[in-house]
Amino acid sequence: MRKFQTHIIVILFLVIIPIRAQKPVKLKSPDEQLIFSFELTDESPIYNVRFNGKNLVNDSELGLVFEENGEFKEGLKMGTPVFDEVEEDYKLIVGKAKNISSHYREMVIPLAEKSGAKREINLVVRAFNDGIGFRYEFPEQEEWKSYVMLEENTTFNIAQNPKVYTLFWEHYNNNHEGLYNILPYKDIKSDTLMDMPSLFEFSDDTYMAITEANLRDYAGMYLKKRNGTFTSQLSPLQGQSDIKVKATLPHKTPWRVMMIGDRIGTLIESNIITNLNEPNKIEDTSWIKPGKTTFHWWNGDITPDTTFAPGINFETNKYYIDFAAKNNIDYHAVIGYGGFAWYKSDATGYNVVGPSTDVTQTVPSLNMEQIRDYAKQKGVGIHVWVHWKAIYPDLEKAFSKFEEWGIKGMMVDFMDRDDQEMVNIQEEILQKAAEHKLYIQFHGSFKPTGLHRTYPNEFTREGTHNYEQNKWSEEPLTPEHDLNIVFTRMLAGAADYHLGGFRAVPEDEFKTQYTRPLMGGTRAHMLGMYVVLESYLNMVADYPEAYEGEPGFEFLKHVPTTWDETKVINAEVGKYVTIARRKGNDWYVGSLNNSTSRTVKIPLDFLSEGSYNAKIYTDGDDVENNPNDLEKETENVDSKKIIKLDLASGGGQVMYLMPAKGSGD
Repeated sequence: MRKFQTHIIVILFLVIIPIRAQKPVKLKSPDEQLIFSFELTDESPIYNVRFNGKNLVNDSELGLVFEENGEFKEGLKMGTPVFDEVEEDYKLIVGKAKNISSHYREMVIPLAEKSGAKREINLVVRAFNDGIGFRYEFPEQEEWKSYVMLEENTTFNIAQNPKVYTLFWEHYNNNHEGLYNILPYKDIKSDTLMDMPSLFEFSDDTYMAITEANLRDYAGMYLKKRNGTFTSQLSPLQGQSDIKVKATLPHKTPWRVMMIGDRIGTLIESNIITNLNEPNKIEDTSWIKPGKTTFHWWNGDITPDTTFAPGINFETNKYYIDFAAKNNIDYHAVIGYGGFAWYKSDATGYNVVGPSTDVTQTVPSLNMEQIRDYAKQKGVGIHVWVHWKAIYPDLEKAFSKFEEWGIKGMMVDFMDRDDQEMVNIQEEILQKAAEHKLYIQFHGSFKPTGLHRTYPNEFTREGTHNYEQNKWSEEPLTPEHDLNIVFTRMLAGAADYHLGGFRAVPEDEFKTQYTRPLMGGTRAHMLGMYVVLESYLNMVADYPEAYEGEPGFEFLKHVPTTWDETKVINAEVGKYVTIARRKGNDWYVGSLNNSTSRTVKIPLDFLSEGSYNAKIYTDGDDVENNPNDLEKETENVDSKKIIKLDLASGGGQVMYLMPAKGSGD
């Protein structure tokens, strides 16, 4: 009887455990703390990821489903893996750092079907000290010329039960603007669509974010929990639900990225996303000049009480151009007025395009050459807002006219999709815009995937639930949400956020105002957003008189939008963050706090030798009653100094540190 039971156990064991076709193939990061292990079973390829001796991702299946010849998963054979180690130095034209050193180990695993169509696909894995990237590559082959992909089925079998920070969606056509959900991994419901990046906070102070890099000619990826494991979900082509990707071989998927570290600051500082993108394709980059811009739509198109009628006219734009010229704001946005665009259109609002829309013609009340000439005289660049459908029918025609007008760039809005067609449209816009020396600011758009390395005329993307919400929301955007953005969405790259609101009020005094929107948080918190958030075209979105004589505005005049170096000084997910960013020899330090007041210490050991003049802006004594209360002090500091800060509820701080004369470089 006992012998019979033993036989049953053996049989069950053989059924449950996949047959291992070979020993695991392992790839270690240069510091050998991260390990990617790969095995090929008879049922599927599987992988797992370990960090500091612990599993973060347990055995996870890989597989691809095609319309023709079905799934690429079972009955595979593996060729000899090819290993390499690469050290690469490159420069970012726009970014959170300038000189990047990329060091990784790589393995290429050839996989092929033993029978049937005998398709060949390579799994390429790269291990960095701060994360893992892998993708599928489809080499050119005699019997397989193209494919239609129905699903990717990359899985992530998350170990333990980490806290998850993520966005949930009901459908794929969305603007990626939502409030974050924070919950244990095990509480995530099955078949709920999850956006990326999503952050996983493990109990041992280990952090992992899942996202993608180098999204090109492919569908955007989401996650769904199925049978306790995350499975990739690709955004389907429009008008149906089955087909996700159509491609001709050779072809490559985007990189599936796991950013990993034992401090959240490692993920924020990481350049793994741009490391996994291709080098700059724009030969002459001298015209690419990031900076700050006006954006009067946010404030409600406010103009002063003057003798001119506000509208889509020279005088209204002149008012903002004069403000930009006076205050070191690089660009003025020509948008329209009162919900109507600056270009010829038979549509009834910003969010639609009519059959006779023509961006090469302005409305009769506007002369683009007059605005350009005046702005040029004042040293201000002009960029324009456009609906993507207004330019896409003929990019060459539109961009040729923009170049003729002397326009420097544009915000392209209402894209609201990340299927393969829209992904390709965005790259086509970037390519064609570069030919005409135009920069791009995508709104209503999916997350960045590092394409600003390849096309540095991509200055920023929205894809965030941001301060535009204060125009119509019954409650202000919270400091907690701002921090959630820092620890999730910002990990992917630049985030446009409609910064610059200078009318902070206590929470119980907030009310909906479409014009002159009110703000939550404090004035110091708003200043901190300009340093903490990454964006190469930050807005100064309020109207000119809102800033006149206001404490802290002088900081906005000087703060850069691109950086030579970034360091996270201290951070606790969901609670507070302090980030230091260097431009030349100067440092800018920004802190954001949630709704719990606290004291933090900021060591200045990131400074070079010598003394620095520090201008420090902090929450004022009366900030509880007047959130705009701001204190400014100046002191002489060096790298041994530790700044002690009292951060108010919803508060923040900024510092501007300049080498003292005769000190340092």
